[in-house]
Amino acid sequence: MSGATRRTASDAVRTDGGPGWSGAPAPNAAVPAPLLNSAARGLGPLEILQMLCTGRTWYRVPPTIRYELTGTKPAHINGKDIFLAISGRYGDATDHALEFGGPGLASLPLSDRRTIATQGAEIGADFTLFPFDAITEEFLAEVAPGASCTPANPDPDAVYADVQTIDLATIEPMVALPGTVINNAVPLGGLDRTRIDQAFIGSCANGQLADLEVAARVVQGRRVAPGVRLIVTPASQQVYLEAVKRGYVATLVEAGAVVTNSTCGACFGYHMGVLAPGEVCVTSSTRNFRGRMGSTEAQVYMASPATVAASALVGYIAAPDQQAEVAA
Repeated sequence: MSGATRRTASDAVRTDGGPGWSGAPAPNAAVPAPLLNSAARGLGPLEILQMLCTGRTWYRVPPTIRYELTGTKPAHINGKDIFLAISGRYGDATDHALEFGGPGLASLPLSDRRTIATQGAEIGADFTLFPFDAITEEFLAEVAPGASCTPANPDPDAVYADVQTIDLATIEPMVALPGTVINNAVPLGGLDRTRIDQAFIGSCANGQLADLEVAARVVQGRRVAPGVRLIVTPASQQVYLEAVKRGYVATLVEAGAVVTNSTCGACFGYHMGVLAPGEVCVTSSTRNFRGRMGSTEAQVYMASPATVAASALVGYIAAPDQQAEVAA
């Protein structure tokens, strides 16, 4: 800890549950707790075994990088685009905590915060943390009425390893090139036409109800391009059932998508979308390193659910406005 004052939000977290608490989830990518003002760090099998045997674990409180968000997020921009803009521009954050704040947060719904929080590990961050604000409070009042909360927000004079200001209004649709997201993401408009064999929407980062809604809206009344597999995997059974009730699943299936049961699925390359040598995939999942989704000879690009859905319709990586032009 850095003392009673000048604490960043990661310094102030507790271990007794709720906003302001810390957790130890597994696997490494399943760390969405930060969207609720809680610190969570993914752990590997040996660390989990140690916790089961001893009932204890430990963390080093890392130096913190703060991202000060300004402006208003455009409606067509997803949390994935924001994360890829950060990873492409600022790169590696190994052994640091990431803290988000600023007036721009008011335009960032929980679904986008979850995506960003889940992706923090992909640039090496130990923790990612969002503040307890009106959006957090409203959500908790709905799902846990009457629950007491002790937010872990930073002190006004907190000391940071670095502070970067990001104007959300300037964020463009982004895509990460194969191999890594670190210093390897570019605006979609600057990408050469890249054909695809598979488009995947799902995972803990972008298999949320909001993501399925966006995908359904993009493909409605259209068909997946010949030779392309569009695979959609809801993040949970709750998401799946609600997507069925709202008609999103029917719209996706009518467009030619395969909607699977809720699971990690194609994200980690074990089943339901394993890539063959030479194949190209654009995915909204968490990782795109070599061999992640199947063959080490396959290529995995990463983008938002809207971009993935639009790409499935035209057979190459494209933004929704580009696929609309093709349809016209």
